Amino acid sequence: MKLTERMHAASADIWQACLEHPFVRGIGDGTLDVEKFRFFMLQDYLYLFDYTRVFAMGVVKAREPELMRTFARNVEAILGGEMEIHRAYMARLGIREEQVLSVQPALANLSYTHYMLATAETGGPMEIVAAILACSWSYAEIGQALNRIPGAALHSFYGEWIQGYASEDYNATNEALIELMDRLAEGCTEAQAARLTEIFVNCSRYELGFWDMAWEMRQ
Repeated sequence: MKLTERMHAASADIWQACLEHPFVRGIGDGTLDVEKFRFFMLQDYLYLFDYTRVFAMGVVKAREPELMRTFARNVEAILGGEMEIHRAYMARLGIREEQVLSVQPALANLSYTHYMLATAETGGPMEIVAAILACSWSYAEIGQALNRIPGAALHSFYGEWIQGYASEDYNATNEALIELMDRLAEGCTEAQAARLTEIFVNCSRYELGFWDMAWEMRQ
């Protein structure tokens, strides 16, 4: 069994809870309160800055030039790609970037990003990818699941969000991260594999907590 298969199996119940979460279901059926989505987008935009910093730590920790380039490409993909989804919605909601940066991150947001950053600081490229992958992979699965709901991706407001995370580009980037995780973990010891799985599961739990935070609009 590949390490990523082990990670996915260990997090299956958590990810199912994410798929069934009322916030995610509300995006899928178009009934989510826009104010809840606005709260989520503000927090997620702040989250993405720290998520990008975790990738940037990969540039610092990598020893092979190509691995450095891989981490650097992902930094650019987030800053110039994924965050465009957020900027488009912020424009529709009348939110300027400077307004977002004045928002205080919620405690659940801080806890998640600080865990990832601490993992990156104390670990190496393997640990960094393990911390990053839960977010990337779970959003790919959520995007694909919502895209299978008839008409969901055509919703006048939430359709763009679904299309973004169900897109070929986003999923290709995620698949590349899965492959990178397995490549970096080749030959790792059982203790290392257990630690990497633990990081992935913890970040999956943080993902579920992020949906709870957004649903409750909890600071």
